[in-house]
Amino acid sequence: MTRRVKRFGMAACMALIAWGGVSHAAGEGWLTDFEKAKKLAAEKERPILVDFTGSDWCGWCIKLDKEVFSQDEFKKYAKDNLVLFVADFPRRKELPDDVKEQNKKLASKFGVTGLPTIMLLDKNGEKLQQTGYKRGGAEAYVEHLKELLAKK
Repeated sequence: MTRRVKRFGMAACMALIAWGGVSHAAGEGWLTDFEKAKKLAAEKERPILVDFTGSDWCGWCIKLDKEVFSQDEFKKYAKDNLVLFVADFPRRKELPDDVKEQNKKLASKFGVTGLPTIMLLDKNGEKLQQTGYKRGGAEAYVEHLKELLAKK
């Protein structure tokens, strides 16, 4: 394989990460298509965790991602209990126009006024609970989510 092909392959992978279905900094498992998230939630009978974030500029968003969403404790819980959806509002990276419009409409629908805003939605996309950054790391955050979901 030539260097040019290798560079193109790496660039293509980076573009897919930035624009594809898993653009969240926490990695795999985060959907960017809300209709797909609702469909998956209905199929799996699970709530949707929505992360309204400014992934490349919002300090608290980056902190939440680093301390919670990228940690194994959270990933394990989410894999078996949640559908993950990210509504990103980046400043330095470009999102496809349809994703930008979708995220803007969702933020308006749910009255998001600051980032990070974390919402738990039912399988139909209706709001159950709302939260944000919480200190204590992934284990404490999972317990917090469990408490919120128990109140639904």
